[in-house]
Amino acid sequence: MIDWRGTASGVRRTARTLRDGPTVTYGLIAACVLLFALSPAGGLNPSYGTGDTLLAAQGAYFRHWGVIPDDLAHLGRLRPGALLTPLTALFVHGSWLHLLGNMLFLYVFGAMAEKRMGPLEFGLFYLVCGYLALYGYALAHADSGQTLVGASGAISGVLGAFLHLFPRSRVTSLFPFLFFLPLRFPAWVVLVFWFAIQWLAARTAEAGPGVAYLAHVIGFALGFLYAWVRFGGKGRVRAALASKKGGGDGRARVTPPAAATEGESQP
Repeated sequence: MIDWRGTASGVRRTARTLRDGPTVTYGLIAACVLLFALSPAGGLNPSYGTGDTLLAAQGAYFRHWGVIPDDLAHLGRLRPGALLTPLTALFVHGSWLHLLGNMLFLYVFGAMAEKRMGPLEFGLFYLVCGYLALYGYALAHADSGQTLVGASGAISGVLGAFLHLFPRSRVTSLFPFLFFLPLRFPAWVVLVFWFAIQWLAARTAEAGPGVAYLAHVIGFALGFLYAWVRFGGKGRVRAALASKKGGGDGRARVTPPAAATEGESQP
């Protein structure tokens, strides 16, 4: 005999979870994963061929949807749609490692930030931070013809906001130089350490293929400043309070705070 009352109760709980959960964060993750899987970058769609044919399709895909600094920095010779590429590039990733690394950071830090801001504000905040971070990188490397793709500028903005909103929330991290032991630290320790790595790397990085550290620095700074101006001292939520209002346990879990998968310039 089927317990319909129990089934109905479970359906209601599921619906409530979906309604009250971080829908924008999950939606962004789903969109990035789906678009990557369908694109030539994912290597799963047989319509793009294999070998040199696939590589050519990937290059054309990155050039069409990604940011090319030389285009954006010289307004007199903008190609059609170039001003939209800092937005479209947020949903394009160069490899599975690039995608999974970014989505992990978004999953860990995005949910609590979205709960604090609200879904509409968080969605707009994410897109604006990402756009400005990639555009800022393009202006700093105005003569570069390398394409820039990835959501790391926007996600760095989420990290900056998280630092202001939840500085004492506990973050479980794996540090390579500590033999990948899982250790828990306050968010401010992990995120300040992460930002310092980005800052130091950005000072020596060039505009060629690799990680776009400067986009991370710009995004993080924008996110922190926005949260500081928007919420002020009232925005800071202790871990215990974050657990009650954010729907979590006041803890976040993330893999190493280094930036190996946090954004890429494509060749």
